[in-house]
Amino acid sequence: MFFNKLFQKRAERTLSTQLAYEMIVAQARHPSFYLAANVEDSVDGRFDMLVVHVYLLIHRMNADESERTAAFSQGVFDHLFEDMDRSLREMGVGDLSVGKKIKKMAQVFYGRVKAYDDGLKSYAKTPDELEEALRRNIYADQNESGEAAKLAAYMYSSSEHLGRIDTESLLKGELSFPEPETCWR
Repeated sequence: MFFNKLFQKRAERTLSTQLAYEMIVAQARHPSFYLAANVEDSVDGRFDMLVVHVYLLIHRMNADESERTAAFSQGVFDHLFEDMDRSLREMGVGDLSVGKKIKKMAQVFYGRVKAYDDGLKSYAKTPDELEEALRRNIYADQNESGEAAKLAAYMYSSSEHLGRIDTESLLKGELSFPEPETCWR
């Protein structure tokens, strides 16, 4: 009986984290990021937008500091890297190289989480730190002209938006993000 409950709870959590991850993927693929905000439409650019959205959800869930939200965040994180593993294999990356590439992607993720955390904390006073983090991480090889400011405003608005969604809804995978264009200044 105990094992049935254990596996049932895990299946429910997996379904809700899968649903949340699918919502993140859909938002990360929003054409505005690639057309109006000039994010490079490439494997790296799409990964960057997934990282932004996974970060935003995890940042929101961390505000509750509960075991349930931590497990949910871990589930979404796991979906991201399972998806990256699958995508790399589909692109023909050899089995021996996939692990190294995933490890590098995880390092990139954690580095960006730190930069985005610091930038989001200070955004209301000054958007400079978040804009610089985005400029450095997403527009590294481009001469961007204001796109980092657009993405910073979007991240701040999205963080506020997610903060207004109750935790129980989020734990069911019921999340949404604002339309990017409505956030840009």
